Amino acid sequence: MLKQVEELGKHIVIAGFKDVKIWNVKEFLNIIRKEKPLNVQIQFFDARFVATWQHLYFAALNALTAFENKSNISKSLAMESMLYASAQSQIRKAMKLLGIKSNMSKIAVLVIGENLESVTSALSLVLKQVKGERDDTILKLSEEKAIAIRKIFGISDVELETVMERDRFEKALIDLVIERVALLATYH
Repeated sequence: MLKQVEELGKHIVIAGFKDVKIWNVKEFLNIIRKEKPLNVQIQFFDARFVATWQHLYFAALNALTAFENKSNISKSLAMESMLYASAQSQIRKAMKLLGIKSNMSKIAVLVIGENLESVTSALSLVLKQVKGERDDTILKLSEEKAIAIRKIFGISDVELETVMERDRFEKALIDLVIERVALLATYH
């Protein structure tokens, strides 16, 4: 998924990867940091808890807005995106919930940059380093994934049923996760 956010002068790419083989997360992230294009931010997420590409897209928009308004919690746009995606105001909690770990086989990546060339170049770098297969279908909701997402975001049956009165289950769940993402901005 590629979107241009004209009003903020940014391009956003969100992708999923399966059969990922990252043995040492710290080493992997260091390689990505060193080799990524300038003016590009990259953040990785545990795909098991990503409620479709919309979840990460709205986290990115909120993070960009926080930097624009100088209300950001973290020093980097990538980390701010993690905070919003996890609906947490503490980096440690956010990383524990949605950060990548060495035993993961499915990850999601968010790339934010100033132009199309830099974000596509960064995505190519990620593809080379994850030693996995690009597969955006892992971002979709499954029954198992929905249960896990509801648990980590504290979405109750009552809350879901209230929203589902007007929407179908998948849309209701995505909307509630995005609502959690947006609420983080009200906490600081």
